[in-house]
Amino acid sequence: MELIDAIDPLACGVGLKARTKDEALWKLAELARRSKALEEVDAQTIYSALSERERQGSTGFGKEVALPHARIPGMDEFLVLIAIFPGGVPFDTVDKKKAKVFFVILGPAEDVQSHLRLLAAISRIIAHTNAKQELLKSRSIEAAVETLHRHINQGDQGTASGKTGADAMKMLLVTVYVEQYMYDILELLLEFGIDGATIMESTGMSRYISNVPLFAEFIGFMNESKNSSKTILALAPERHIRAIVERIEEVTGDLDKQEGAMVLALDVSFYKGTMKMM
Repeated sequence: MELIDAIDPLACGVGLKARTKDEALWKLAELARRSKALEEVDAQTIYSALSERERQGSTGFGKEVALPHARIPGMDEFLVLIAIFPGGVPFDTVDKKKAKVFFVILGPAEDVQSHLRLLAAISRIIAHTNAKQELLKSRSIEAAVETLHRHINQGDQGTASGKTGADAMKMLLVTVYVEQYMYDILELLLEFGIDGATIMESTGMSRYISNVPLFAEFIGFMNESKNSSKTILALAPERHIRAIVERIEEVTGDLDKQEGAMVLALDVSFYKGTMKMM
């Protein structure tokens, strides 16, 4: 399911208040109950599911944002709601700041892939746009929803729905030397419906050159952080390769000008099976 289709304005809220994390979770459960997607589920069930997920580890994203999410038995479709708490709520965020903007995802227990894609889409909007600042200025639910729609339309052009059908496939190899690139790139692959990949660890050329006496004088000039790399291998529909590369360059910069990453797309004459491990 696409993020833009999962947002239900009826379940969103602005100008909310809560003194504790538990109180905020209750308010989020009550908001969610307004949606037809949860008309057969009571607020207690929603609250319990959100609370159980928080016990596994806080969904406090940081930067004043939280992403509570849970899988609800009996749901047939996903629901995404926005909740704005201008005064902030203590929510065990990674940077210890109070959470003010909440993106809540609730969905069917069995559809793990769609759940991951929605999380990845929201995570990238938070990290790479000024959506949070604009949402905090929203004085109405309509304004908040319009803001999120606009950022989805700007950032998700060309993303896949996850249905590849009989598309020609490419073997996508993405080699990265910068650890942080890995997480951003994996998130965007999820957005394109690529939810299975193999990641290989390897050693950069400079590690070996630095041990050759002839090149000893250059050791100090070799970047130690690039002695190791990781390569993502994944099957991707050919029609999305260009869009995927463009999105990767949003993370790494121009691949022809910046060091630290490389992308290859190779022809695949035959494949059978899947890389999915979820």
